Amino acid sequence: MITITSPHNPRIKDLLKLAKSNERDRRRLTVVEGERECSRALAAGIIPQEAFVCPELLSPLGRQLLADLTRLDAQRRSWLAEIPAHLFAKLAYREDSGGLILIIPYLVADLAAYTPPSPAFIAIIEGIEKPGNLGAILRTADAAGLQGLIVTAGATDTHNPNVIRASLGARFTVPVFESSTPDTLAWLRRHAIQIIAAAPDGLQRYTSGNYTGPTAIVLGSEAHGLSPTWRAAADALVTIPMVGTVDSLNLATSTALLLYEVVRQRAMTTDHPTINHA
Repeated sequence: MITITSPHNPRIKDLLKLAKSNERDRRRLTVVEGERECSRALAAGIIPQEAFVCPELLSPLGRQLLADLTRLDAQRRSWLAEIPAHLFAKLAYREDSGGLILIIPYLVADLAAYTPPSPAFIAIIEGIEKPGNLGAILRTADAAGLQGLIVTAGATDTHNPNVIRASLGARFTVPVFESSTPDTLAWLRRHAIQIIAAAPDGLQRYTSGNYTGPTAIVLGSEAHGLSPTWRAAADALVTIPMVGTVDSLNLATSTALLLYEVVRQRAMTTDHPTINHA
């Protein structure tokens, strides 16, 4: 492990540049900050390209992670850097990040090569705009046992550090796929997965469908909703009842309601019918 004390060190400058999406895309690298998030990244088998640690800020969990990182550093040499608290404060996005920052390669998953367990449980988000929303959805997805999250139609940067932070590290536990709408539809049909799309004008309440078979829950962005393509492709168009004055729920909240309806139904039955498509 080496020690870095100057904010002008090239490695520090390179880390700060990763705050910009174009730099992340150019280098195919992103940033993980926080003990819990770093722990889940390492538990998922991710090998960081670089690591920065402030020992005086570490909790017991952080010290265990430092031991793990030190073992990796022995193999790679000068890959792990110790930095003082005043310098870590300049690098950290939040005050309670716990003294650990990792730089990791982009996580890229191939939807075409993925076969979900049976019965499939997938969510598709079209055109999501805010990294924090995507992170919150991933937290719910992890808790609900979602097998995969597919983002389509120019969705937010799935490698944004804010996604990792907001997900509390669930970005490393839930498979995330970026795919075009046509390719996603072809994949769903190939695996005989029913499409349940949510919209304010849906024809039935979201609790009235049968989600015990292979199911994909589809939601659109808060600003634009679902595209005509997804509405036309849906096996059912469902709605969440609204009795107040607001006309929509937060996207992460809507996703949580629908995912947990799938969880509720599957907990009540062991019968998982196969969905046949015309």
